[in-house]
Amino acid sequence: MEIGNKIKKLRVLKGLTQEELGDRCELSKGFISQVERDLTSPSIATLIDILQVLGTDLPEFFGNEEETEIVFHESDYFEKEDTELNNKIEWLIPNAQKNMMEPIKVTLKNKGITYPDNPHEGEEFGYVLKGKILIHIGNKSHEASAGDSFYYTPSESHYIECKSSNGAEFIWISTPPTF
Repeated sequence: MEIGNKIKKLRVLKGLTQEELGDRCELSKGFISQVERDLTSPSIATLIDILQVLGTDLPEFFGNEEETEIVFHESDYFEKEDTELNNKIEWLIPNAQKNMMEPIKVTLKNKGITYPDNPHEGEEFGYVLKGKILIHIGNKSHEASAGDSFYYTPSESHYIECKSSNGAEFIWISTPPTF
């Protein structure tokens, strides 16, 4: 296995020169250069020292790199319909709760609402795709129509209500994930 390029990528990500990496590992710049070009192989102990300076360890370094999924399709979405509240929520990114933000698509039928949410840390952003909605935050309400966006910090109880007889759709993003 060629480990040199992998070590070089980690070193560059850490913003270290070959000399700085060598100094921190008590190795020469020349040795680091040879390792990065796969001209020599470090001992296991030396590799452990290099990886420690680079903020990783052997299992992580040699673990299989998972391909990061970038594009998601409608078949990837998870949806939940709430007949009591007259809404449908589609999670647009599978397992988004592990990410820093969580985007969903909300469809509200006539007189539909989202589940009322308590105050929490973070930020919320939305973009209205269709219809008209009323965003309730604490004792205040804010109207938004197709093409409008909204943003707020959820420091008070909040929910969204449909104000169109034909329903409404909007993208809603919460950071950190709360949906």
